[in-house]
Amino acid sequence: MLRLDCLRAVYGKLDDCLVVTIMGAVASEMQSLGHRANCFYLQHAMGLASSTGLGLALSLPRQKVVVFDGDGSVLMNLGGLTTLGRYRPGNLVHVIFDNESLLSVGGFPTATSTGTNLEAIARAAGVPRAMTVRTCEQFVMAFDRAMTESELTCIVAKVEAVGPKGYVTDLALLENRFQFAREVARRRQDG
Repeated sequence: MLRLDCLRAVYGKLDDCLVVTIMGAVASEMQSLGHRANCFYLQHAMGLASSTGLGLALSLPRQKVVVFDGDGSVLMNLGGLTTLGRYRPGNLVHVIFDNESLLSVGGFPTATSTGTNLEAIARAAGVPRAMTVRTCEQFVMAFDRAMTESELTCIVAKVEAVGPKGYVTDLALLENRFQFAREVARRRQDG
């Protein structure tokens, strides 16, 4: 399955939540669907999308937070999974697009290409609901369930190592940072 197909399938369901994406292909493909003020593209901070999402989820417990991450990023900060497992925010959905490579920085293979199982690691770290999906239909079903329930969920989506032609976007990173902060503040005021 393609990551872009997964993103496209759930894009319309992201209006009422805060979204954090990791750098590279995930951010570029998400932006290709249309920019939203509730989406933060975490550029130049590989490995920290889940940590950023955790902070948002803990500080805004009535706000659903979705993190779109990559296998390389998660492997770079495995401690992030243990921290998620420790705090278990029920309003956080952590999606890991596992293409078994560092696609955005040259396509080098990651540990998942030789057998490392991110679902098993998430479970061992204390994440209460973790699953691996291999089709877009399975992804949408798992995502929809996670969005309606109040339990920390990690969805490992096995996707092809295919990305956009380029990783350049027309959104200024500094403006995204300020725009997202204003959106978080607005949602905090609204309750």
